[in-house]
This record gives sequence, C-alpha cells and structure tokens, in this order.
Amino acid sequence: MKQICLLIFIFLSSFMCFSQNIPIPSQYAIIDSAYGDLDKDGVDELVVAYNTKSNEDEIDDGVPRELIIYKKENARWIIWQRSMQALYGSRDGGMMGDPFGEIVIKNGILTISHEGGSSWKWAHTDKYRYDGKVFKLIGYKDYSGKPCEYWEDIDFNLSTGKLVVTKEYETCEDEDQKIYKQQNEVFFKKGINITLQNRNEKEVKIISPKYRHEIYIAIKLD
Repeated sequence: MKQICLLIFIFLSSFMCFSQNIPIPSQYAIIDSAYGDLDKDGVDELVVAYNTKSNEDEIDDGVPRELIIYKKENARWIIWQRSMQALYGSRDGGMMGDPFGEIVIKNGILTISHEGGSSWKWAHTDKYRYDGKVFKLIGYKDYSGKPCEYWEDIDFNLSTGKLVVTKEYETCEDEDQKIYKQQNEVFFKKGINITLQNRNEKEVKIISPKYRHEIYIAIKLD
C-alpha cells in the first residue's frame, strides 16, 4: 500500500511540475507529451498534444486538438511551433471514439499515430522531420479495411516518393477468413509537400497507375 501511495505521489508531483513549467493555453487539457531533440542542436524539445477545451466529456461532438512544440530558452519553455491540423478531434475515431494513438520522438523524427472505425477499421501514422524552417511530412502509413472484405496497407516515403500498396481481398466461409486475391504495387509520386501546419488543409489523392487504387494522403478537415 505504501508503494502504491508513493507512486501516486511521484506521478502527481511530476504532473504538477510539468504543467507549471510550460505555458499551457487557457482552457486546454494535456492528453500526451514527448521529449526529444527535433532540430539536432543537442537539446530536447517538448511536444504536447492538447484538447482545446478542458470539458471535453461534456461536448457530444468532441473537441478539436492542437499540437504545440516547445523549446527551452533561459531555463523556460517557450512555444516554438503549433498546429491545429496535425491531430484529429477527440471523437473523430468513429465508433471507437478517441482516435489518438501516441506521440513518439526518435532520431529527430516526430511520429504521430491515430486509429479508429467500427467494422471498417483504419490506422494512420505520420512522420515529420524539421528541415530548418518547418516540419515536413516525410512518411505516411495507412492500414485500413474490414474483415471478409479487404485489408489495404499503404507505405509512402514522401522524401523519396516511393509508394508501396498491398491489398488483400478476403472472403468468409464457415467463419473462416480466406484471402482470394492479392494486389501488390510499387510506384513513385514526388512533389507532395505537406507540413505540420497544413497537414489536412486540402485533399491530397493519388491514383495508383496499375490497379487504380484511390489513396488519400490528406483529407480536408472542416
């Protein structure tokens, strides 16, 4: 019991220290955070995902979310970058509700993941790299589909333009799922520039040349 109380005390103390040392916008509520060196200056930045309203549970449609990146200057955190388009809203996961997955920083790359759906399911992963001015989307992965229909896997390296699409069509007989057709396609699509700030500013659709798959890299958010 003493160990449990100690862990709770450490967690609450850490959270209070964390929240007091960064400029949290009024009425915002933290949902996740990550530390890591994003501009390769040897000093970790702090990335925080926020609900833009603290009373999210009282709002049926959920609330928009904002991603804010902080830098340390003179022992204080200051807002460096921010985006209202990098995160889905708190209820944008469909029947699954909250679509937020996680924020990870590794080797200077910021990774953000979401997932959602009901019978039809989807999972998206974005990877951003700082180019000295802005955070550019350099990688996008999407996995979506429905049991007994199909599963589609998309892996797009925006830096090289290489796009890999794998699609498996399923049928269900006697409760057994069987793959009856598989389509694999690799092609290149260059010149797509998406940043942390304009992630879903406009629709970006690619048609694969062989199988004519419709691939949505960005869907315009209202």
